[in-house]
Amino acid sequence: MLKLRRKEMKLTLKTVALRAGISEGFLSQIENNVNSPSVDTLMNICKAIGCDAGEVIQQAQNQERISVIRKKDYNDVDIPHVGFATIRFFAPELRRAIDSAILVIEPGKSIPARKGVRNSQEVLCILKGSLDLTYQDQHVTLNQGDAAHFFTQPDQQHITNNSKSTAIALWIGTI
Repeated sequence: MLKLRRKEMKLTLKTVALRAGISEGFLSQIENNVNSPSVDTLMNICKAIGCDAGEVIQQAQNQERISVIRKKDYNDVDIPHVGFATIRFFAPELRRAIDSAILVIEPGKSIPARKGVRNSQEVLCILKGSLDLTYQDQHVTLNQGDAAHFFTQPDQQHITNNSKSTAIALWIGTI
């Protein structure tokens, strides 16, 4: 709801983040269910975009048990200055066994590996463009339609878009 309202108001991530007193990256994480704000931060965001925090909380309580991300949603994503956006299917408190997201990565940008994860596995499936996966001493280029399944090794894996166009991938990882 926050992202939809911000876009209805024709406000940028930067503008709302400044008004709410938070970073642009943190606001993007909140909008994409990567991170959850404190009550004070939620109230500040709602004030910045002109909506009621109680209504936002009520909608969160009534959240569905199925999450669909439409192609139009990830084709219209606001990418912050770091060069990538992660659109999560579910908020952190709803993830129990797996985590999943649509990754949108600009040319020349990388996405960091998850930190503090042990005995986990990941799947990366390219929906559009291509990505380079460096895993330990192996380097694999994955093109549209390709997929890789690997054991998580945060200090030994790297996902980079070395192409000239934005890449979009489905990512799934065990928790």
